[in-house]
Amino acid sequence: MTGDRDLDLLADEYVLGLLDPADHARVETLIESDPALRAAIAASRERFLALDMSAAPAELSPGLWTRIESGIAQPGAPISDDEGLPVSDGPTSPANDNISRWRFTALTAMAASLLLAISLGWNMLNAPEPKVIAVLLDATGTPLALVEDYGNAQARVTPLVDFPVPEGRTMQVWTLPSKEMGPVSLGLLASSQMAVLDGPVLPAPHEDQLYEITIEQAGGSPTGRPTGPILVKGFAKTPR
Repeated sequence: MTGDRDLDLLADEYVLGLLDPADHARVETLIESDPALRAAIAASRERFLALDMSAAPAELSPGLWTRIESGIAQPGAPISDDEGLPVSDGPTSPANDNISRWRFTALTAMAASLLLAISLGWNMLNAPEPKVIAVLLDATGTPLALVEDYGNAQARVTPLVDFPVPEGRTMQVWTLPSKEMGPVSLGLLASSQMAVLDGPVLPAPHEDQLYEITIEQAGGSPTGRPTGPILVKGFAKTPR
């Protein structure tokens, strides 16, 4: 599709809007016919969701907190002017009070937005990377779910469709660390929504490790092994 371009990198560049118009149009054309590309883009959108919700960090002006504290202490008084707005030295008029309240509200909202952006940016920079990612396919080879295994007893499962689950049944996520250990449950999915499962402590996940989702009775498999029909399954790959 693009020579030696890494598929995950291409998906990230597409989601972040970094592709040039020609490459962007080419990806748009290929999404419908390339299941691996479609799955990579879905995983990338999940990873960058916090960025979509945040604003870009910006420098705080030197007197911001002083002005905010002044406004809190004297809500009816004008905040000292640093932006060229006229401030009277005499008694405050209703118009001046409105300006003061508007400026105080705007400054407070701006400060809250900056703190939120900084917090989200810190979380994104320090978020753990999955050890392996598995694209789970149905019997026709269509990617319908993603598993990101962090190797710390946590795995993030992202269904890409709304799976039909009969009444009184549930979805259960499994992995096969080794033939000797056999299949191990990572947890239950209450719905077809992204979920982080806290599973048992297992050996570090590895390339080509099997993951699958089955339909089990409410509360999970009574045997500790998969007993119901397999919805999707796939083999793990190590992110590059």
